[in-house]
Amino acid sequence: MSKKANSTVQRLAAKTPQQHFLQQLCEEFEYAPRVAQAILEEARDHLLGDGPLATGQMRVLLAKREASPGRPLSETEQVLVTWTIDAGAEDLRLLKTGGRMTLRQARIVRLLDEALDQGAVATQEDLARALQTSVSTIKRDCAQLRQQGIRLPTRGHVKGIGRGQSHKAQIIERWMQNWTYDQIAREVRHDVSSIQRYVNHFIRVVWFHRQGYRAEQIAHLLQIGVALVQEYLALAECYDKSRYQERMESCLKRICGAEEQPAQKKVER
Repeated sequence: MSKKANSTVQRLAAKTPQQHFLQQLCEEFEYAPRVAQAILEEARDHLLGDGPLATGQMRVLLAKREASPGRPLSETEQVLVTWTIDAGAEDLRLLKTGGRMTLRQARIVRLLDEALDQGAVATQEDLARALQTSVSTIKRDCAQLRQQGIRLPTRGHVKGIGRGQSHKAQIIERWMQNWTYDQIAREVRHDVSSIQRYVNHFIRVVWFHRQGYRAEQIAHLLQIGVALVQEYLALAECYDKSRYQERMESCLKRICGAEEQPAQKKVER
């Protein structure tokens, strides 16, 4: 190893896991420092995903949404997904008001939604492993949720979840039909604050669309999936000329009224 390379290795020998890994690549496998750094970055992208995890989150490998459900998982293209196992205060409220089963079922719905938003689908085995419970318990919960009309996009069932039919879209549809937040929460096993967040996103999607933003831009601004933006826009179109128009216009003014002038200028440029 050259003096320059040796000096680089010494600088890498700090007490962090990443730098220790780089040092091992350079000393044990005799990779050049630049090559070692490239290996580290590649490993980080594949194993850790983008950015740090928030409290209560974990990353899992799930089957890609477009993958055929009939193929073995070992032969199926997979996607790295960030799952929110524990949503903190939201989950505590659900536990307090509904008990452990209600909380677990809410988590099942949330994890399936998050997987779908990130281009993946989960099996009941994936859910059981993440929630540290048995597959039979997950199967029983899923059966109860489906009996209540809640669509669950698990692997094998996702083909029946079309545009406007995801769980979040169902929540917005109920809201547009003048259901209260409490009524929706009881029906779909969600915390009221989550439902309010979905409604807020829906209204902002509609508003940004009216300002001339594309679906991809809206998804970036609101940090939600493009598919969800498209679902919300499809729902808005369904209700645009209906008796619910006044409700939508009122919420647009209340939630987005203060933002209208700056955003309008941005589009005009």
